[in-house]
Amino acid sequence: MVAEDDGVIRGRIFNIQRFSVHDGPGIRTTVFLKGCPLRCAWCHNPESIRGEVELTRIESRCIHCGQCVEACPTGRLAALDAGAADEAPECALCGTCAEVCPAEARQVVGRSVTVDELLAEILRDRLFFDDSGGGVTFSGGEPLSQPDFLAAALEACTSEGVRTAVDTSGFCRQEDLLRIAPWTDLFLFDLKQMDDGRHRELTGVSNRRILENLAALADAVAATGPASTRAPENGAHRIRIRVPVIPGKNDDRANLEAVARFAASLPGVRRVDLLPYHTHGLGKLERLGAAGPAEAIAPVDPAHLDLLAAVVRDAGLEPRIGA
Repeated sequence: MVAEDDGVIRGRIFNIQRFSVHDGPGIRTTVFLKGCPLRCAWCHNPESIRGEVELTRIESRCIHCGQCVEACPTGRLAALDAGAADEAPECALCGTCAEVCPAEARQVVGRSVTVDELLAEILRDRLFFDDSGGGVTFSGGEPLSQPDFLAAALEACTSEGVRTAVDTSGFCRQEDLLRIAPWTDLFLFDLKQMDDGRHRELTGVSNRRILENLAALADAVAATGPASTRAPENGAHRIRIRVPVIPGKNDDRANLEAVARFAASLPGVRRVDLLPYHTHGLGKLERLGAAGPAEAIAPVDPAHLDLLAAVVRDAGLEPRIGA
């Protein structure tokens, strides 16, 4: 969500991860924006889905001191503590409980920042960017769910000579995607499932807009070349395809063959990253008080990953397992 007060653009972020090496070349600072239109069952950042501020509770940290119950201005926590969940008032999302918690068991997820505030935090890591060829990556959630803030942040980073990357599902307005291209050195573009019906089942949305957006982006990028002299790759190689490999959902050979064929048909696309499923998101769901996937997802078989990598290679593309 983007809030504008007195003409100042603000965005809502939920994390800034420093010294990241999995979100583009070199050492990077990854900025996670809140809000996502997809509902992937395997989401490893479920706290990113809602655009609003949320409160989480880490049960293992709780020392049962009762300070949060006493501080809660609505009385909600007292009602829950007394077993009267049906009578508990709505949470005001004020964050008071998190402020008084000595064990940091309660935490606020999401904060509003201006572009200048965010840029100041990013520039703290400039030395690491310069030494490693890294930069800043905007992720989420879906960063293009806040298009005005994202565009302004990318332009500000570009003006400071910081290399930029955007990790996107591609489910957004095409004009917003193309608008940020001049300030984006590298796109990390997710392709989850090529069958439209199956994509709807797994994510809640059609993949038609995603595929159309990717084709349009590839054409636009190929026509313009590098976004700047800071671009991490030469020529039009500014798009990497990323496939989250989810056992039983999209890891069949037919799907990867379809992904590889489509990727190989796009100008300038030469690399496909295969990202194995992990269970990090399950603990986050518990903290949010949300249910996990209806069916457990099995770990990824390394041998099967090698087979999928061979499928990508056979299509004339460079496969990478992991990022």
